[in-house]
Amino acid sequence: MPSLVMRRAEEVASPLHRRSTDDETLLVVDDSPENLLQLGELLAEAGYHVRVANCGRVALQLAAQSPKPSLILLDIMMPEMDGHEVLRRLRNNLFTHDIPVIFLTAHDKAEDEERAFNAGIVDYIIKPIRPAIVLARVRNQLLLRHARHWLLDQNHALEAEVARRLRENDLISAVSMRALAHLAETRDSETGCHIQRTQNYVLALANRLAKHPRFAATLDNKYIETLARSAPLHDIGKVGIPDHILLKPGKLTPAEWEIMKTHTVLGSEAITLAERDLDASVEFLAQAKEIVRWHHERWDGSGYPDGLAGDNIPLSARLMAVADVFDALISKRVYKEAMPIPEVRRIIAAGRGSQFDPDITDSFLEGCKEFEAIALHFGIET
Repeated sequence: MPSLVMRRAEEVASPLHRRSTDDETLLVVDDSPENLLQLGELLAEAGYHVRVANCGRVALQLAAQSPKPSLILLDIMMPEMDGHEVLRRLRNNLFTHDIPVIFLTAHDKAEDEERAFNAGIVDYIIKPIRPAIVLARVRNQLLLRHARHWLLDQNHALEAEVARRLRENDLISAVSMRALAHLAETRDSETGCHIQRTQNYVLALANRLAKHPRFAATLDNKYIETLARSAPLHDIGKVGIPDHILLKPGKLTPAEWEIMKTHTVLGSEAITLAERDLDASVEFLAQAKEIVRWHHERWDGSGYPDGLAGDNIPLSARLMAVADVFDALISKRVYKEAMPIPEVRRIIAAGRGSQFDPDITDSFLEGCKEFEAIALHFGIET
């Protein structure tokens, strides 16, 4: 009998069984040899590859072997380990937990059936076995299994495509941001790698402050990622400053300085218009707008354009304020020479609590070697 039901059956002309029998391994579990013979022959003749087990212990062993059964037909009333216990152990095993199970039972009480479905079976067949009913129930469950696997494959493909599109969109936005930043930078050829340096200073500062009690709630990974993406746009408004002011080799007059200060407002208004065109809120644009408009505000309220003070200045702008001043001081310009790092440290330390957020200043001073390394990497001689 075992050789009969364990054999690989020939394919039959049925819509379900036109696939390889390797895909359709069934496990039949019953302590009655007569029931095993009847079900084994019935399913084998229908084109399925059949395994049989005459007790729960053997059933669990066979269920855990490859190829994993596509479906288990499980008798409830068995000695030593009944069908409910076998089902419980199947569900607790990572390899077998998702195998659909049809209960076989001579009990037709509603409470027995309800208990079985609550335990997680997919169908319930009452003995004595009626071959047409068994084959129909098996066929339906296998079709459902294939449909679930097809949907799972489709979901995985969709998730992969969504991830690819998101990566592509991230790349496009990053390139667009960098292109806009470089557009502003080309107006002043002496700024060199200013946007790369300031972006990296801000990122380093944010990472250093991520566990600080004042900033931990804000500086999560998402905020820092958006901050790094937004930082290169901080001087985008300089595109709107006339060349005779932006490129002037000497000191600006008071009137020229007022025009120069408008680059903060020009930049933030340009981003606002972009947001209106998109008709949607984009997180990194919102943060970029903060940085662009307020990175020249001062902790004591004497900065521009809005005279914000203290924590009213967005954190992104406070971080950029330190990064921007540091880079400006260590860089050579037509109107000044580059300052040595020790002198720059003293200037930034002197601005603690007046120009800069005290805690951000402290973090910068503690990690000044890291910022010096960034400057060297991007072409500043220190």
